[in-house]
Amino acid sequence: MSVSTEQSTERTTDQVRQVAVTVSAVIAVVGGAIGSGAFGGTPIAEAGDGALSAEATFLAPDGPAFTIWTPIYVGLIGYALWQALPAHRADPRQRRVGWPTAVSMLLNAAWILIAQAGRVTTSVVVIVALLASLIVVYVRLLSPRALAAPRASAAGSASAPNSSGWVESVLLDGTFGLYLGWVSVATIANLTAALVAADVGDLVLGADVWAVLVLVVAIAVGLGVAAAGRGRLPYAVAMCWGLAWIAVGRSDGPDSSMLVALFAVAAVVIVALGTLVARIGRADRA
Repeated sequence: MSVSTEQSTERTTDQVRQVAVTVSAVIAVVGGAIGSGAFGGTPIAEAGDGALSAEATFLAPDGPAFTIWTPIYVGLIGYALWQALPAHRADPRQRRVGWPTAVSMLLNAAWILIAQAGRVTTSVVVIVALLASLIVVYVRLLSPRALAAPRASAAGSASAPNSSGWVESVLLDGTFGLYLGWVSVATIANLTAALVAADVGDLVLGADVWAVLVLVVAIAVGLGVAAAGRGRLPYAVAMCWGLAWIAVGRSDGPDSSMLVALFAVAAVVIVALGTLVARIGRADRA
């Protein structure tokens, strides 16, 4: 294969990736609007006899928690438009994460449609796949080659107030950090909702004790991601946001549990402190 032919093939592949990411972002945002009931559809909280509502389980975040989707969707659209620019077509970092980001956005839309259909168990499979795709994005963003790209870009345009490196950090790293952090909490809530919908009972220990054990796992995951990401804030912000609203939801009302609420607050504090320690460690190594 000649050099010109190879370059043409790479150019076409890059263009297809850019279009796929852009279309996927639009589908995700439209899906989000449908999930909110904006187009007359059933809001997610009311689907499946309320299995995914804020009062369905001990690990369901309170209603206002879901406003985090606004900055996530805005970030997804911003990222889609930014990566579609000709200047980023052959960017090695976009080549590494473009397809997984597109998959995550399509899975997000698919989850909404499945949840609206009341298929709570199937929705768990989809959200786990969504979580996996976001983990792939996050890991690839943390790879040495991927980390070098924004630094090099920023160095090359140091005189510009809005350097490509800064914009990329916000639209790509920031957006998908929030996205992963929130979906981590949402996966816990979704799995718990599926178990309740399946009427598995209290499984000997009781629902509140199981909720606490799951929160312990969430803490471990949050600390692990904080260490791996060297204290990057977006993931921690989204995870702490979700955990905090679990605490709020369990502090009052018919589904209240002071035990779960206190452990959720403890989870927020521990994940936040773990992230801070990881950031300090990163600064010391710099």
